[in-house]
Amino acid sequence: MEETFWERSSARVLVVILAAAAILMLKVSAGDSAIMDELAHIPAGYGYVHNLDYRLNPEHPPLLKALAALPVIFLNPAFPTDNPAWATELNGQWDMGRAFLYGSGNDPDSIVRVARYFPILLTLLTALLVYALASRLFGKAWALWPTLLFALSPTILAHGHYVTTDIAATFGVLLGAITFLKYLLHPSQKTLFLAGLAFGVAELCKFSTALLVPYFIVLALVWAAKLAWEDQLSGIKKLRPFLFFAWRKLVGTAAIFAIGYVVIVYPVYFLFTRNYPPERQAAETVTLLSSYGNGPTATGTFCKLSRCPAELTIWASKYEITRPFAEYALGVLMTVQRAAGGNSSYFLGDLSKTGSRTYFPLVFSIKETLPAMFAILFGIVLAALGIRRAFVDPAETWKKKFSRFLENRFVELALFLFILLYWGWSMKSPLNIGVRHLLPTIPLIYILLTGAWKRWVDDGKKAWKKILVLVLCAWSVIEIFIAYPYFLSYFNELGGGVSGGYRYVTDSNYDWGQDLLRLRDFVNTHPEIQKVAVDYFGGGSPEYYLGDKEVNWSSDKGNPADFGINWLAVSVNTLEGAFSKLIPDQTRAPKDEYSWLEAIRPRAKEWGSVPPPDFRAGTSIFIYKLR
Repeated sequence: MEETFWERSSARVLVVILAAAAILMLKVSAGDSAIMDELAHIPAGYGYVHNLDYRLNPEHPPLLKALAALPVIFLNPAFPTDNPAWATELNGQWDMGRAFLYGSGNDPDSIVRVARYFPILLTLLTALLVYALASRLFGKAWALWPTLLFALSPTILAHGHYVTTDIAATFGVLLGAITFLKYLLHPSQKTLFLAGLAFGVAELCKFSTALLVPYFIVLALVWAAKLAWEDQLSGIKKLRPFLFFAWRKLVGTAAIFAIGYVVIVYPVYFLFTRNYPPERQAAETVTLLSSYGNGPTATGTFCKLSRCPAELTIWASKYEITRPFAEYALGVLMTVQRAAGGNSSYFLGDLSKTGSRTYFPLVFSIKETLPAMFAILFGIVLAALGIRRAFVDPAETWKKKFSRFLENRFVELALFLFILLYWGWSMKSPLNIGVRHLLPTIPLIYILLTGAWKRWVDDGKKAWKKILVLVLCAWSVIEIFIAYPYFLSYFNELGGGVSGGYRYVTDSNYDWGQDLLRLRDFVNTHPEIQKVAVDYFGGGSPEYYLGDKEVNWSSDKGNPADFGINWLAVSVNTLEGAFSKLIPDQTRAPKDEYSWLEAIRPRAKEWGSVPPPDFRAGTSIFIYKLR
């Protein structure tokens, strides 16, 4: 069969997509200051690689941080191990970040820029995985669409160039899912071992990838059910082959877990804890888990089920051979503890730490582009109609229909099951601090919608349907030009756009501290600014970039104009936290409410509004001329 134009050109188009994504991320990276989490992740990763010491940032696994630190080593920066943040503080990640980047004579811009190279590379590798999986399912031409939607998503372009674990989790989940499905479809020692290695890599990316454990178990059981269903036996007699197949697949799945943890996770943690003093690790593990599961178990009693994981981790931290696993387990438990406790965040006019079940669906719908959302929603309709059509043929038995469906759509069903699992877990969590937590499902969503659209386009008249797909692709690219260079603050037109999305939600969705360099540029181009009061949320250092023009400020200090300072710069994340409505049982200190600013700059009546600024640095730092 003769190849179409898009099939012949797929390799070239893929290169263009990846090159465009790489150029955009590199250019935006050069203009973005260190965001909040990079202040902790960059020094932590450098400590792992340079000092083989895991005392910083144990609540996140090491892979992305360590890879980001590798090129930083060639800059030979000063690493202040005599600073109390390293020498004596318990997990002094934030103070160490400030000391390393801004207080040791290093060039922070060079360190941050170089550290971002590996996240960018990992984003491009993830896009390649999207293309590889989609091309196997739908062909080379159709694989370009989910690759474009993923690689040129404003959310991916934003988080893909930061030293955070979200894009790493996306890579790990996709790699793990692809290799595990390969093992199920083509079982062998080779595919089992590769799936184990990929699982281990995923577990080093982010602790949320632990959801791959129940996911793989469910897939193994579904696959066993499929094999039993195809057996010639009927009724209850199918139970015997199901149990046989389930046992074999579960044993193989357990072997994959063992390979991942023993061959990948343990050696990496063994290496990065080599110079972490054992007695310090044990003592810090006790302290960091002191409140886990309602606190320590009384002497002479058995631990409660909720507390036992902490007690086991504390025990393992005391022994040389088990302390790498103990450090890994510590991170998992800290993540569980933090997710259960929530985090105060602004959402739809309210400040809350209890979370909302509508948070992730709503934020996703206004953070992804409109053409992507149209493709997703229409794809859901097409998929539902396609499934219905697959089961209504009266010429076949229901058994044959179901067998054919599993045979033809098993991989798509598997991807859909992970989306259900991950979204269900995310929506239940009170930790509502960013759409970035949904990143591992975004490539899967785009791959699935491509399958639904392809079947629709191939059915009947194709020309106008193909034109519609091309229009959506072009529209997606146009959205990138609209968002550039403010990808982190991107909201689609229904969400207020780049300039107004903060009215719905902030934190890492809009303001993560990325605009401090733009504030510096604003001050430098306005010579009338002699002093500026700065209330900044992020990983940069206003004092470093603004020098003696900067005065550290907060609401409780009052109006800077009363002290002869006529300019105020405040992160919008801070402003929304100050002015938003409190839900019941949520508290906020009066000193943090910026009531004096509202007295001189009344807020607009619209939802989520803060006092309108005179200027902005980028999108997220609001600048007020007070006199």
